[in-house]
Amino acid sequence: MRDVLLVRYGEVFLKGANRPHFLKVLTDNVKRVVKPLGGHVWLSDSRVYVSDFNDLQACIDCVTKVFGVYSVSPAVEMEKDLDVIAEQCIKMMAPYSGTFKVQGKRSDKKFPMNSMELAAELGHRILEANPNLKVDVHKPEHKLMVEIRDNAYICVEEIMAVGGMPMGTGGKAALLLSGGIDSPVAGYQLMKRGVRLCAIHFQSPPYTGELARDKVLQLAKKLAWYSGGMRVYLVPFTKCQLEIHEKCPDELGTLITRRFMMRIAQVIARQFGAQALITGESLGQVASQTMDALVCTDAVVDMPVFRPLIGLDKTEIMDIANKIDTYETSILPYEDCCTVFTPRHPVTKPKLDTMPKAEEKLDIDALVNEAVEGTEMVILEP
Repeated sequence: MRDVLLVRYGEVFLKGANRPHFLKVLTDNVKRVVKPLGGHVWLSDSRVYVSDFNDLQACIDCVTKVFGVYSVSPAVEMEKDLDVIAEQCIKMMAPYSGTFKVQGKRSDKKFPMNSMELAAELGHRILEANPNLKVDVHKPEHKLMVEIRDNAYICVEEIMAVGGMPMGTGGKAALLLSGGIDSPVAGYQLMKRGVRLCAIHFQSPPYTGELARDKVLQLAKKLAWYSGGMRVYLVPFTKCQLEIHEKCPDELGTLITRRFMMRIAQVIARQFGAQALITGESLGQVASQTMDALVCTDAVVDMPVFRPLIGLDKTEIMDIANKIDTYETSILPYEDCCTVFTPRHPVTKPKLDTMPKAEEKLDIDALVNEAVEGTEMVILEP
C-alpha cells in the first residue's frame, strides 16, 4: 500500500490512432515537472501515475499546471482485495459527515464484482462504520472514487487542472510579447493547445530601459515554466520608430509601427521554425485593433496570425492574467516601445491601398534586416 497521485487526461482521449504519441508527450511533460520532487511517473491503463514524491502538495501544484492534464487526485494504491479496499475506504471516510457517494470503476474484468456492485458493497460498509454519513447518489457532499485497474486505487478529492493538449503536440508559433496584460495571456491560450512558443519583444532604447526589459523577461519566464523553457528574441526597434516618426503620416504611425513588427517577427519566427504569429489584440480595444487596422497589419505577412483574445473584453483578459500569475508583473510601470511616439489622433479606419504610399519614404527591407541582425536571443530555463 502506498500514496500515489492519480492523473487524468481529457481531450487526448479523442486522438484515435495518434493517442499513443500524445500520451507519451503528456507523460514526458509530467516527468519533467516532478523530477525535482523525486517523483516516479508511469502510464498504465488510461491513467498517468506519480509516486515516490517528497512533497505531495508541491507535486499537485506542478502536475495541475501541465497542459493536457484534466484533474488529479491524491490516492492510495493497494492490492485488489475487497476487504483491504473496504478497510481503507472506511478509514478515508472517517473524518467526513453529511452525504456521500461511492463511484466505482472496474477496468480489470477479472475482478469478481462489477462497478455498481462494488460501489454498493463499499457504501454499505462505510455506512455501518460511520453513522454521520448518509448516501446521496445525485448531489453528494463527498465522493469516494474506487478504481480497479492493475491495482486498486482509492481517492476522495479531485483537483481540477489546466486541461488543454500536451505541450509540443500543436506545432510552433512566435508570440509578440509586449510588457502589457494581453500578450502573455494570448501566449498562454495557445500554449494550452499544445503550441510551443518563442517570444519576440521590441525594445527602443533609450526610450525603454533595463527595467522594461527585465519586466518582459519575467513575463516570459512565467510562460516558460509550462513548456520547459523558452527563447526570447529582443529586437532593437529604435531606428524603425524614428524613421516612421520622421517620414510617415503621424495619424498612421502606430499602424505602420505594427506592420514593421509583423515583418520583423515573421523573419525571426521562420528562423525558430514557427508556423504562425500570435498577438494579444482584442477587437476594438485600441485604434490599431479595429477590423480595418488588423487587415492592414496582416497584409505584410504571409503566415497565419492567431489572436486568441480577439473576442474577449479587458475584464476577461485580466481574470486569466491573474489566474496565470502574470497580471502583477504586467502592470509594473515600465513602458514598452508601443507607447513611444504615439500619435495624438490615430486613424481607426485605414485603407489597405493607401499604406504603400504612406510607407514609400522608408527603406523597408533595410530597416527589417538591420533589426533582425541586431536581435539578441535569451534562453530561459523553466
